Amino acid sequence: MTSDFAAIRWFDEAGEPVSCVEKLKVLAETLEELRQSARDTLEDAILMGCAEMQVREVLRRLVEELENPYRK
Repeated sequence: MTSDFAAIRWFDEAGEPVSCVEKLKVLAETLEELRQSARDTLEDAILMGCAEMQVREVLRRLVEELENPYRK
């Protein structure tokens, strides 16, 4: 399964579309790097004998626990 991150329509907090091509390109590239890192983590953990469902849950929790450093 492959997502096309470049095709995602991003919106700001006011609901307006983010239209800066460079920003969207950087975001798509960063998400692809994150996907590769998560894939590597999953593969490594499985090879080390960890349960796949537990690894997936830890990755989900990691994303859910991220804090917005720019929150006012």
